[in-house]
Amino acid sequence: MVREAVRAFALTLPGAWEDFPWGESVVKVGKKVFVFLGVSDGSYPPTVTFKLADPEAHEHALSCPGAEPTGYGLGRSGWVTVPLEPRGAPGADLLRDWVEDSYRAVAPKRLAAQLDG
Repeated sequence: MVREAVRAFALTLPGAWEDFPWGESVVKVGKKVFVFLGVSDGSYPPTVTFKLADPEAHEHALSCPGAEPTGYGLGRSGWVTVPLEPRGAPGADLLRDWVEDSYRAVAPKRLAAQLDG
């Protein structure tokens, strides 16, 4: 339910569209991914992954139970993977804020500016 709320919100952002590389759901703006949603078939625990450039938001996300810097070297660039199942997992509102932050970090400035207008 939380995963779907995050997905639905991400798709409302200017120029956002869903893609399925590697068999998992991602939301992109242009050709750049701004949120990884994983698979929804239950084969893996549900997670959300996003890029957080703001140091406070980044540290907050990493303080969530089970959260960790994203693999494949993405963690060094500010990407964080947050599990959605453990007790204490962030709610949909906070996750939507982080998705918007991630969008602003990767979207072209002209599209990100539409969020402020």
